[in-house]
Amino acid sequence: MNILDKIVLRKKEEVAIAKQQVSVQDLENSIHFKRNPYSFKDFLLAEDRTGIISEFKRRSPSKGLINGIADVAEVTRAYNAAGASALSVLTDVDFFGGKMEDLIAARAANEIPILRKDFMIDEYQILEAKAWGADIILLIAAILTPKQIIDFGTFAQNLDLNVLLEVHNQEELERSICPNLDAIGVNNRNLANFTVDIQTSFDLVNKIPDEFLKISESAISDPKTIRELKAAGFNGFLIGENFMKTENPGLAIHEFVTKI
Repeated sequence: MNILDKIVLRKKEEVAIAKQQVSVQDLENSIHFKRNPYSFKDFLLAEDRTGIISEFKRRSPSKGLINGIADVAEVTRAYNAAGASALSVLTDVDFFGGKMEDLIAARAANEIPILRKDFMIDEYQILEAKAWGADIILLIAAILTPKQIIDFGTFAQNLDLNVLLEVHNQEELERSICPNLDAIGVNNRNLANFTVDIQTSFDLVNKIPDEFLKISESAISDPKTIRELKAAGFNGFLIGENFMKTENPGLAIHEFVTKI
């Protein structure tokens, strides 16, 4: 059993517990459930934005503790001010040190799209994302069937949420493409062993249909890489650890952006 299998197994337990504690009606009655989510495309392609999706991440299975002291509102505001097109906020507790409150705090502090970064295996989690103030949900091809991707994508879009599909190789991409998506992300990190290779993005970019936003995720630590990915056809660039591992993530993104 690899780390991804362990995460999904634990996620099933978490969702079962959450359903007992918070009803669907409670989620639908939340204040954020009634708001209109921001358009991922509008912010990603805006001329005054960088295309960077900046991530707030405390820890990871591969790196352990990345940043245990950062304040989510302070950091995400700084990301926004530096020109981030969207924010990615981890809500997985056991493996990434995230929590619901982080997304809610980021929403209160910012008026740009927020991705709920988690391992989505149930429609209930999509309702949670909407209720907590997210604008984008993540569907990971490696843990979902093609039918689940269609069903979850449709369900999310009917709630006016944006849908980002994450793939790791050509096989996942080809079996997972469907109309019910807004963006396709190439994760340069192998979720089975957590090694990274930016070449994965360059290999897959032209295989992603142009009607979808194209996102490169992970292994981006050099502004030069952003320029190369843009030239190759990518619209967005998800960066987390590179900023979060510093003492001042907000300063780190500001300095990074000046070099793009």
